[in-house]
Amino acid sequence: MARPTMDDVAARAGVSRALVSLVMRDSPKVSEHRRQAVLAAAAALGYQPDFLARSLASRTSPLVGVLVSDLRNTYFADLVEGMDSAAQKAGLELILNTGRRKGAREIAALDRLLSFRPGGIILLSPVLPQGRIREAAEQCPTVLVSRVSTAPEVDTVNDDGETGAALAVDHLVALGHRRIVHLDGGGAFTSAARRKGYRAAMARHGLEPMVLGSEHTDAAGMSAVRRLLNLFSHGDFPTALVCGNDFNAVGAMSGLQEAGLRVPEDVSVVGYDNTSLAALRHIALTTIDQPRNQMGRLAVEALTERMREGRTAAVRHRLRPSLVVRSTTAPPRTTPPHPFQATHEER
Repeated sequence: MARPTMDDVAARAGVSRALVSLVMRDSPKVSEHRRQAVLAAAAALGYQPDFLARSLASRTSPLVGVLVSDLRNTYFADLVEGMDSAAQKAGLELILNTGRRKGAREIAALDRLLSFRPGGIILLSPVLPQGRIREAAEQCPTVLVSRVSTAPEVDTVNDDGETGAALAVDHLVALGHRRIVHLDGGGAFTSAARRKGYRAAMARHGLEPMVLGSEHTDAAGMSAVRRLLNLFSHGDFPTALVCGNDFNAVGAMSGLQEAGLRVPEDVSVVGYDNTSLAALRHIALTTIDQPRNQMGRLAVEALTERMREGRTAAVRHRLRPSLVVRSTTAPPRTTPPHPFQATHEER
């Protein structure tokens, strides 16, 4: 069967095509009686608005393209949830794509989103070069989340990573920890601010910083712990880890458990993001909370201000994170942990 059209809806409801179009755009110019008649006809026929056609016919498309960095990380799911709530209120529709944090694939994914001629684009922690981001902003309003930009045509929404990392260090120092290692996020764009915040907080407390390169994955967290096992004896092993994100922290906890070290009795662990993973009872991870839903809402609001209100000056949202204390942090051990077997897999 052919897909029902707007003309079919108009014929069934006994109204003009133009009136059906007004109803589908949720225009206040239509009486409630006629609105209900059109909606009933559309439901009976199984009609769905063609958003791509609306994009081509209208100066402002209701579509918003969203490039998601990592579909496996629930941090991005929380961001999208906040964006979806704001988009529904604004009468916008989200279309998602991902490049899996690979440069060429992200460029292709962005090009695919732009081919829909969206009203705007939201990029969630992309690895795209700045030049490509600016090119996208020349085609439609663009918001960058969890990554900074100085381009006046690009709006940004970030948390204060320096403050977040400092909150983690301050919490551990208050518990009595002195040997605190940071497993960073490697090349992730949020990592630089968190490294800076960690180093500044350690210096403020008169402590020696140690940053071990890692990535925002559980496998990288486990790998980093295996390297630590080769760097330290059981007598001077770090008493606390500040991890780049929650996934990294969970991997680190697995690596510690594999070596026979207990969390938090032998080593305290702090994550970052406060994802749903951290809140699971059997994990109960102390972590730094980013207001992810709020960040998602702000991204959509920034987009609509450019799309519908004509704002041209850049907006830079920088939200303050907070500490969420759960079960993976405690005062440091008073005696060395039980001897562990250093692994020779990671050097």
